[in-house]
This record gives sequence, structure tokens and C-alpha cells, in this order.
Amino acid sequence: IPYVTSFDAELLPENTALVIHSPAYKTDENPQLLRAAELGIPVLSYTKALGLYSSRYFSCGITGVHGKTTTSGLTGSILKDLGMKGSVLVGSALPLFGNRSVWSGGDHFFVAETCEYRRHFLDFYPSVIVVTNAEADHLDYFKDAQDVEDAFVEYCRKLPAGGTLIFCADDPGACRVAARALEESEADGRDLQPVPYGFEATGDFAIDSLRQEEGRSLFRLGLSEREFEIRIPGRHLIQNAAAAAAVSAVLAQREGVNQSQLEAGIAGGLLAFTGTRRRSEIIGEADGVLILDDYAHHPTAMDVTLAGYRDFYPGRRIIVDFMSHTYSRTEGLLEEFAGSFGSADKVILNKIYASAREKAGHVTGHTLFQKTAEKHSDVHYYDEYMDALPWLLDELRPGDLFITMGAGDNWQLGRALLSELKKREKKAGEL
Repeated sequence: IPYVTSFDAELLPENTALVIHSPAYKTDENPQLLRAAELGIPVLSYTKALGLYSSRYFSCGITGVHGKTTTSGLTGSILKDLGMKGSVLVGSALPLFGNRSVWSGGDHFFVAETCEYRRHFLDFYPSVIVVTNAEADHLDYFKDAQDVEDAFVEYCRKLPAGGTLIFCADDPGACRVAARALEESEADGRDLQPVPYGFEATGDFAIDSLRQEEGRSLFRLGLSEREFEIRIPGRHLIQNAAAAAAVSAVLAQREGVNQSQLEAGIAGGLLAFTGTRRRSEIIGEADGVLILDDYAHHPTAMDVTLAGYRDFYPGRRIIVDFMSHTYSRTEGLLEEFAGSFGSADKVILNKIYASAREKAGHVTGHTLFQKTAEKHSDVHYYDEYMDALPWLLDELRPGDLFITMGAGDNWQLGRALLSELKKREKKAGEL
């Protein structure tokens, strides 16, 4: 597909049949969208186009405040291993998908990551919904945690009679959403099918016998005596794996896949999964320092992700550079952010990464630094993330784990650090 990097109006071909745009671009401001209106070309937002596409298939929407990308990727990995005849859309690139975000194996079903921001997921037409969690986030749009839960319940209302609701039994918000949705479906005659998963769940997707070895986690699910293995760190990854197994089981039943084939596909898919871009992504290792990048930008996700690294890489010092995303989220969850670094040995904080949604706020990155310093003994602040590079080169030692974390652009620090460490390693080898 040819592409251009400019939004100049004249670059929109007049014979265009349809324009699909990110909701980040406004129809009354973007030059190409204005031009499309002048030419009478139909225009759809990405979420509406995705919704229309989903209406053509037996579709599964994977959602949650966090975890939806990894859960979608894990689902795709299992379905690919099973050779299923459907397609999967993930919100990030996967090495397993040839560094693309889409895997297409046929047209029998469609699985997609669906986003709660601005209730975009209401454009989707699901027959199956996965709710990984529900808590306060996107506070530039949602009023509070209750408003977020209300949106998830509204999404569940889109499930047809007999539709499947897969939810995390370990997450209080997801459980409340499921309870409300199931009660409503019983009252209106839709009778949704509940499928809980997690450590607190019962049934086929209850997680049991979790044990961790360096570089891998092993566990069992209620549906099998087989021990499954995953090589991505974190207790939350096991939960996501259980959710992916539940989705795969629903689709496998529709496709006539037997139990032993399903179990083998789950095992193979989980073992083959190497993560998605910016989700526990290994950037490289040089001079004895392992460098990772992770997109976690909500306190809960940050806390469990760092705890997962602590379990997965025992004995390593953990140094994390975090750039908070949006002023409203930072302000609304300030205490939670400050308390989310308990598993890190050293913390570096940067200025807040703004977005098109907002230009300024009542807090700054330094506000977060001051609050975090009340709870953590070793916190440093660099307004610009690259300013931390000299300190890191002086501080890091062999055996350390350095992580760039957040939805900002501080991921570039990890790449720059790797380059400098490689130079240092090479120079030492020449001496």
C-alpha cells in the first residue's frame, strides 16, 4: 500500500471511494478530511469502520483498561497455532505476525482489540466480549471509575442472545461489570454465557499450580492436566493467557476442534508468543545490562509489570525510567502512580508527555517526582529523558535491568543507552 506522510489536501486522490481516519484527526480541521467532504467522498472514523467490518463476522471484542493488547496477541498466537480460519487484529505489532498487527487465516471469525476511550468500542458488533479489568482511567473523558464501569456494561449490552462474556475473576471492576451485564441479560431474555478466568475463578479457565523459573512461568488451567508455559514475565501475563485460552476455546468449539487439539494449540501458542512491540520488549543487552521497553502507563499495570520483572529476573537490580502520559491521568491517579514503583530499585521520572487531548494541566512531572520521593528511597528527576543518559552510564553495572516505561517517547532513551553501552563494551574488548 503506497503511503504519504503529509496531510496536504491535494494528495487525496479524487477517485477515492472511502476515507478512514484515526479519531485523533478532526473532520472539521484536517485538510484531507475537509477535502473529502468537498468531493463528497464518504468518511468513517477507524472505530466505525472496524465496527462495520466486525458486523460481517462472528466477532470477539477484547477490551479492558489494560491488558487488551497482550490478550489479543496471545489469542492470535493460539489461533494461529491451531490453524484456525479467522483473523485477528491487535493494537501493536507482533513478531509472530511478521511484525504486523494483523493475522489473517480465513473469514470464519474476527477477533479484535477494542478500546474504551470515548466509548469507541460501542461501534463494534461482538458475539463474544473479554473484559480484562475495569478501573479509573482516561480521566480527561470519563468522570471516575463508576463512569468507566458503566461504559463497559453498555458495551456488554451489544452482545446478542446467548453471547459469551469472558471476564477476569481477579479484578473487582471486571466482576462488577459482569454481574451487572449478566443480571441485565437475564432480565431482558438474552441470557449471556459467563466465562470467568483467573486465580480466583472456577471452571475451565481457573489458574492453578503457578510456578516460576528464571525466564519462564508454568501453570495449569482447569480444563486440562497439562502444564502450560509462557516466556513473558508477570502474573498478569498468566491471567491474559487464561483469557486468550477462553476465547480460543469458544472459537474452537464453533469450528469443531476437539479437546486434545485445543490443549495442544493453547500450549503451542503460549510457548510461541514473544510479546508485542512496546510490551515487555527486549531492546538488547550490552556490557552486562539488559534493556527492556514497556508501554505500561496506568499505575496498576506498572505495579504488576515491575513485580513480574522482579520475579522473572531474580538477582538483577531494576532501574526504570518512567514518563507519565497526559496531565489528567497523572493528576487523577497521582497517589497511585507514586506508589507503583515498589519493585524497582531506582526510579527516574521525566516531564509529562502531553497529547492532542490536552495542552496543560495542574500537575507536572516534578509534582509526580515529589510525591514518589515520599514513598520510594531512590528517585531521580530529569525533565528531558535524554538528560538521564550520563547518569545511567555512570550508574549501571553488569547484571542490571533497565526499563523504559510509559506511553511517551522516552523509549528512545533505551535505544540510546544500548548504543552507548555497545560502544563501551567494544572499547573494553579492544584494550
